[in-house]
Amino acid sequence: MDFLLNYLIDERNEDIEIPKDFQSKRGLLRSLMNVRPPVKISEEFLNVQDEFLTAETLAKSLTSIDEIHDVRGRLMLWQGDIATLKVDAIVNAANSKLLGCFIPQHNCIDNVIHSAAGVQLRDECNTIMKIQAKDEEVGKAKITGAYNLPSRYVIHTVGPTIAYGSQPSESECENLASCYRSCLDIASYNKLESLAFCCISTGVFNFPQELAAEIAIKTVDEYLKANETTLKHVIFNVFTDADYMIYKRLLFED
Repeated sequence: MDFLLNYLIDERNEDIEIPKDFQSKRGLLRSLMNVRPPVKISEEFLNVQDEFLTAETLAKSLTSIDEIHDVRGRLMLWQGDIATLKVDAIVNAANSKLLGCFIPQHNCIDNVIHSAAGVQLRDECNTIMKIQAKDEEVGKAKITGAYNLPSRYVIHTVGPTIAYGSQPSESECENLASCYRSCLDIASYNKLESLAFCCISTGVFNFPQELAAEIAIKTVDEYLKANETTLKHVIFNVFTDADYMIYKRLLFED
């Protein structure tokens, strides 16, 4: 970790004191990775970073498909950190720049996923965006590698942002449904068998949780019934108890 910190500090050409204790060092490392732009980096850094982040991932309690017990057909519900799921792909709720969250140690899913994956994820997203030459549209999605995450891929989608305290319009509801369909299309095209969705557009994007869950379940259910797909497992990943209870009721009680 000292090597990684010194490299990133030297790269910034700033006088930043490295803390003594492990947790403070780890926080600083994440912060420096969060704010780092997608510029060229040495192979030595990447090798050390990958060894460090992979060791962290393997030290976590990872969850595979057969350890998820809330199941309805091909639909599954699981509560926990999406960055610990051993699935073919996880879905990231991204912003239109598709480069991850630049706010140091922010607790959004975009930041969590990029922090655990490593700096290569932002670099690959940047390559995609340079080729695209415009912001990612709401309701669309892109696929990248997962690097140091336990999943194989990350699918990045941009959900609608709702003004605080207001209700989503019909078009905003359709945009959210389009996020799910776009991710499912990409997963099917790449012949993936398992895909884990986060709660797209809730949280800082302000989409009401109950309505978002209704749209998510309805859209995925209809897609799986109407399309030939390799997908065998679609997981709705929730983090809070409130979201878990909403999905639990909608999936298994209504």
